Amino acid sequence: MFITLEGIEGSGKSTLIKNLNNYLLDLDIDVLFTREPGATITGKNIRNLLLSPNTDLSSEAELLLIMADRVEHIKNIIAPNLNLNKLVISDRYIDSTIAYQGGGRGIKIKLIESLIKNLKMPIPDLTFLIDINVEIGLKRAKDRAELDRFEKEEINFHKRVRDAYLKIAKKDPERVIRINGNQEEESVFNDVKHYLEIKLAKR
Repeated sequence: MFITLEGIEGSGKSTLIKNLNNYLLDLDIDVLFTREPGATITGKNIRNLLLSPNTDLSSEAELLLIMADRVEHIKNIIAPNLNLNKLVISDRYIDSTIAYQGGGRGIKIKLIESLIKNLKMPIPDLTFLIDINVEIGLKRAKDRAELDRFEKEEINFHKRVRDAYLKIAKKDPERVIRINGNQEEESVFNDVKHYLEIKLAKR
């Protein structure tokens, strides 16, 4: 089973991953946590380039670098582990590209969807969108560490990203579950756990 976690900056995905890891370990479920960008050796170099505040990239170059990272991610990590019948959970995946490069950067979403389709990128079985107020998310990001290239974008960029995420959830409600990220972390985890248990029961 392939599950993805999505959300704007500061949405709380890292904390959720820690809670999910403990929960799934207790259930003795064979799970692999991964992330984008940067899960592979090549991907780490791409991640450093994409997140560095000193990097100056066109929107199109940014998109192609993200797709290159994902191709390697699928080939070397996602597909092999899914073939072993593992539960694979990725922090960011295709919806991030639609939200950030489509909604945020203004690249045509049909172009992004065409690349996803033509590169045969697998569609997740379930996606959790941790939805949070933009101002709250950015404050969390600023409080935890030095801001990266995306976190430094102006607030309207992040609002466009969030709007794009909400459109994705509305378009595909069977796959994308919107979780209120403004709650306490325990409540966020319990909401995710509820839907995850339903999905695992059907596995």
